[in-house]
Amino acid sequence: MTAAVTTAPATVRVRRSQRSTRVGAPLLGLAVLVLAFLPFVAYTTVTSTLVTFFILLIMATMWNLLAGFAGLVSVGQQAYVGLGAYAVLWMSDLGVQPFLGVFLAAVVCAVIAIPTSLLAFRLRGDYFAVGTWVIAEAYRLVVVRSDALGGGSGRSLTTLSELDQTLREAGTYWTALTMVVACVVGSYLLLRSRLGLALTAVRDNEVAARSVGVDVTRAKRIVYLVSAAGCGAAGGLLLVSTLNVRPDSVFSVQWSAYMIFIVVIGGIGHIEGALVGSVVFFALQQALADYGSWYLVLVGLVAIAAALWLRGGLWGALSRRTGIRLFPIGYRVDRPS
Repeated sequence: MTAAVTTAPATVRVRRSQRSTRVGAPLLGLAVLVLAFLPFVAYTTVTSTLVTFFILLIMATMWNLLAGFAGLVSVGQQAYVGLGAYAVLWMSDLGVQPFLGVFLAAVVCAVIAIPTSLLAFRLRGDYFAVGTWVIAEAYRLVVVRSDALGGGSGRSLTTLSELDQTLREAGTYWTALTMVVACVVGSYLLLRSRLGLALTAVRDNEVAARSVGVDVTRAKRIVYLVSAAGCGAAGGLLLVSTLNVRPDSVFSVQWSAYMIFIVVIGGIGHIEGALVGSVVFFALQQALADYGSWYLVLVGLVAIAAALWLRGGLWGALSRRTGIRLFPIGYRVDRPS
């Protein structure tokens, strides 16, 4: 007579972080510290160039949050870029320091986005994308008709012109760096929360998400407001860095085109994708600056190639091959061998 042999059930471990995350987080923190001290050791041309890169990264991160994680493909985020720039200009006329105005512009754009979302969310799919573009044009026309804001010819930001150039550019750089860190870390924390799970469900299947109790409208509205706030801050940084704003340029659809190119190249639905795509896009922009609009043609070809042959963009391909995730927002299942 043989005794029965019982086997302990195999355990399955579910976790989010991994070795690449534990190594990457300190390296990213160190990189931020190095960037924070850069104005003390680098020429202003370097920091001014990085400000442009930071602005692109902020825009791409916000568009990726909206389209890559909530499924809201917008072609009208330039509305909040323009409104953010003019909000800083308007608050400067009221005596608000422009660097502080950048952060307040994010709040202003989030407030404006509340009634805007009530209109935009009545549309779905392609209609939503086109509708956001129309809304951006409507806001541009409102600004053009405002003489106080300079009308169609725009205006200059005079309150910073009296400040020493070195101090002004250093302040602009630190403000831009702060906004980048806030947008990236804020997106990461938001996507790791219960709201992030709701957004993923909405992106994959809105009807199914609603049927299991997800408040779809609330989830989409929150992420829309956050994206509007980030784009508004980017617009405020544009004004502070150039000291001039014109409605035709700041409300241009090229800003949405840049966001889309960057995210598609880097990897939509990945926080790291916005960073990688911004690096690639900005490098191409700087390398081909003397060729006029030809760099847009090349960037478009790169984006098409990434969409056709690199599912999930450059970072998506790298992550699938290596398993590296700097910002883990999903779950990883370790099955027993």
